[in-house]
Amino acid sequence: MTKIKLGDNTIETIGTLPKVGDTAPDFDLTAQDLSSKKLSDYKGSRVVMNIFPSIDTNVCATSVRKFNEKATGLKNTKVLCISKDLPFAQQRFVNDEEINNVTNLSDFRDGNFGKNYGVEMSSGALRGLHSRAVVVLDEEGKVIYNQQVPAIGEEPDYLSALKTLL
Repeated sequence: MTKIKLGDNTIETIGTLPKVGDTAPDFDLTAQDLSSKKLSDYKGSRVVMNIFPSIDTNVCATSVRKFNEKATGLKNTKVLCISKDLPFAQQRFVNDEEINNVTNLSDFRDGNFGKNYGVEMSSGALRGLHSRAVVVLDEEGKVIYNQQVPAIGEEPDYLSALKTLL
């Protein structure tokens, strides 16, 4: 369990992020076309997972925009933006914002991603949604960076995450 902040309130996640050096847990997430995506679909590429509660909030939307912008020059890197939003909401955002360098994936079906990655909030007003976190993987699926953002209203540390890929 990890303690984070939502406004002035302390809330908890169901676990902790995978540690640097760990093999990342597999996942089964839903793409915008409703197909299933697994971690193995990205094997051989470096992966940045931008994890957040909802695309329809300001800080979450900002993180998608910033990772979209910063991912442009990264070689052999896929940026996955992961939330429990329905794929239709994710697609609307991508279309409205002209986002083309990230892949939005949804954990709406079974929610196992949130549990397996330790980001599901287990208390507070957003209980059941994902906390804000970043996990970076190498080409073999090993964790090379992680950040559990200490407060839901804060943006992730983009530079530290992306520096691991230079």
